[in-house]
Amino acid sequence: MTKPARDRIRGAAAPLGALLGGVVEPTLAARGLGSASLVADWPEIVGAEIARYAQPIEIRWPPRGARRPVGDAAPATLVLRIDGAFALEAQHAAAVIVARVNAHLGWRCVDRLAFRQGPLIEAKPARRPPPPPSAAAEARAGALAASIEDEELRRALTRLGAQAIDGDRRGR
Repeated sequence: MTKPARDRIRGAAAPLGALLGGVVEPTLAARGLGSASLVADWPEIVGAEIARYAQPIEIRWPPRGARRPVGDAAPATLVLRIDGAFALEAQHAAAVIVARVNAHLGWRCVDRLAFRQGPLIEAKPARRPPPPPSAAAEARAGALAASIEDEELRRALTRLGAQAIDGDRRGR
């Protein structure tokens, strides 16, 4: 029995990241991306400006039979999906991208880039927090929760109630 399954049986919750690793890692490994951190941390690795227009899609390793000195690992090619308008700038930034990727991985894994123009997979934009509730909704929710003795619970239910009251008025 796997560790996460055993933890669920005992009632201990496993972190979501621990459960997803078993699903995501094989998919990335099939594309030569042995480390999920290269994809997950891409904006931190290359910077927000480059990450906005380029995404890693594959690491292409040279054939195993290629001649090289014993103990010398042959560097790979990192394939990036590039927004078409950014291709020329990405070529100019190639040395910086390679250096940052290798620094992140901790060894000289990549020595060149290959570009594939196409649409980038966009991350879902962060949800905007709802606007604060109106004073009238806060007052009404506070009056409804006034009989609750526990102060933290009363405040939490007042905030929730005020959002619900205003949400009803906004038609949500």
